[in-house]
Amino acid sequence: MRTLCSSTLIGEFFVIGFAGLVAMKDPDLSTSTVWTVCGVAMFLSVLLCGVVTRPGGVALGWALQIALVASGFFVPTMFFMGVLFGALWWASVHYGKKIDEAKARFAAQAAASPASPAGSSADTADAV
Repeated sequence: MRTLCSSTLIGEFFVIGFAGLVAMKDPDLSTSTVWTVCGVAMFLSVLLCGVVTRPGGVALGWALQIALVASGFFVPTMFFMGVLFGALWWASVHYGKKIDEAKARFAAQAAASPASPAGSSADTADAV
């Protein structure tokens, strides 16, 4: 789950940064408002990459997604982006858990299966 969720957060980082550049063109928004909202969101996205696998990390990710939707009150484009990011976060968590379960199952099967006799080092040593 770490790889998928972290990739999602880094993707959000870049999209929010580019959205901030576009939002600066809006005459109704001040540059400081845009970069405060976008800068905090970008910082939190990167910070969450490091804690996503710790207890509460996924919940913090959800808090970020909710905050992104709420930031739409300051930068209206963020409503749309926040909803898209929330859906992407759900998919990352959902499918990330499935991938982790499949990897654990594969590792358990590999550990339980006997080693191939032709490739083991003990057989090679006996033959010499």
